[in-house]
Amino acid sequence: MEFSGDRQLVVRDVRSGRRWLRWIARQLMSREACALGILKDVRGVPDLISHGRDTLCRSWLEGQPMQVARPRDAGYFKAAARLLRQLHRLGVAHNDLAKEPNWLVTPEGNPALVDFQLAMHAPRRGHLFRMLAREDLRHLLKHKRTYCASRLTAREKVILANPASISRLWMLTGKPVYLFVTRRLLGWADREGAGDR
Repeated sequence: MEFSGDRQLVVRDVRSGRRWLRWIARQLMSREACALGILKDVRGVPDLISHGRDTLCRSWLEGQPMQVARPRDAGYFKAAARLLRQLHRLGVAHNDLAKEPNWLVTPEGNPALVDFQLAMHAPRRGHLFRMLAREDLRHLLKHKRTYCASRLTAREKVILANPASISRLWMLTGKPVYLFVTRRLLGWADREGAGDR
């Protein structure tokens, strides 16, 4: 994290990582920059400040990660579903919403999202996009089941019970590699609300 005047910023710099992994880091940064650029007017998403070949700078969002805030208000989850619909209408699927730290609870009690490195932009919103968008929603509903289970609707329970095949494949193959590269090799983590700053 860095400061610009009194504004807190999050800066990713691939030059701090291993040289042989920089191409992967650049790809992840490009995905994040693309998503944040498209979502520039969406409240609850960081602002993209700048993006170059080796760096990405975005705004800091104040809030606590979901696993700390433990939102019990059904209104939070209703607002979170609205936020997801905004992303999806703009052709962006987050693709990493199973992780509670990617969901923030702002000081006002509103939802916010961080960590768009795996985001997908699909202007035509084809079959793959729709499947990934549904998985975004299913992951939100998993969190609702954890913190506000009594407010799940019958339709939401059906969605929860039916993960997409692409989700099962990702968890077995891609996700462990992604976590190893970003967390262990590159040392990247979005730390909003982590209390270690």
